[in-house]
Amino acid sequence: MRTDAFDYELPESLVAQEPASRRDASRLMVLRRSGAGIEEMAFARLAEHVSPGDLVVLNDTRVVPARLLARKRSGGEVEILLLARAASDPGGREWDCMVSTGRGMRPGARLSIGAGFEAEVLGETERGRIRIRLHAERSGVEEAIERHGMMPVPPYIRRAPGDARARLDRERYQTVFAREPGAVAAPTAGLHFTDEVLRSLEARGASLAFLTLHVGPGTFKPVRAERIEDHELEPEDYRLPEATARAIATCRARGGRVIAVGTTVTRVLEACADGRGAVVPGDGRCALYITPGHRFRIVDALLTNLHLPRSSLLVLVAAFAGRERILAAYGEAVARGFRFYSYGDAMLIV
Repeated sequence: MRTDAFDYELPESLVAQEPASRRDASRLMVLRRSGAGIEEMAFARLAEHVSPGDLVVLNDTRVVPARLLARKRSGGEVEILLLARAASDPGGREWDCMVSTGRGMRPGARLSIGAGFEAEVLGETERGRIRIRLHAERSGVEEAIERHGMMPVPPYIRRAPGDARARLDRERYQTVFAREPGAVAAPTAGLHFTDEVLRSLEARGASLAFLTLHVGPGTFKPVRAERIEDHELEPEDYRLPEATARAIATCRARGGRVIAVGTTVTRVLEACADGRGAVVPGDGRCALYITPGHRFRIVDALLTNLHLPRSSLLVLVAAFAGRERILAAYGEAVARGFRFYSYGDAMLIV
């Protein structure tokens, strides 16, 4: 299928630059895969579309403040985006990263990030990335990252140096249930939840379960191939606990729906499906790329945000609900002034 079949027109003014005043004050569009029409409400009312016996599965990854501003010995500025800890370094000091310039990035070069905090260039890795070793004199490396790093909000959320909204990002570009550090992008469907919304789901008779997928930079990578089938996703680390696998089996047995919060949850659940309506727990790397024609074996309903044109995320939701139905809903969202992308509004597909 041609990639341009997943394009649409979006006014730049609808790309959300900051979150709603409250997480659950964002808008929710409810789209049914069968039948016409859409419904709109505040996200705080999500529980009205959840039934007793349903299971809501969330991604508990925690975003690392992985954007570091550094200076070369020559005085030139370098932006470092930490991507993943090197598996060969059990101490957690070595990272694979992206840098804003390749000049002066020879092995042995030192970059100053803050007082007593430096990055040493070790060399290039695959995909043209750089491996660095972090040195922190007064504290551990993790503490230094937390102190000096900034949240790696996506490039369409514009933050000039000194932008006061960067402090807001520390809180709001993170879910309230984030537990496992490792992501460089937020599982954005989860950003709308408050503790009150989670309690309202349980009060309705639904159960909650968690898995972890550490979202990488590939989530923002557009599909550049002419055909969507020729695109590939970068593998991302995941963990699907035994407790979540049991919760899915219990949900199936009682006739409930599995509601995936986000495309990240959807990809892990579908990648771990055993073909008999259950999932295999464990950990590993997930590179499942879901395109139209995929037979969904686990996910019955999907809560997600409004995604970029020509992105693997838009392709996934089109696979779940149908391309024409999704693009028509996006057109309606534009007409109604919905806010798009990471800090934007939400869509529930049932």
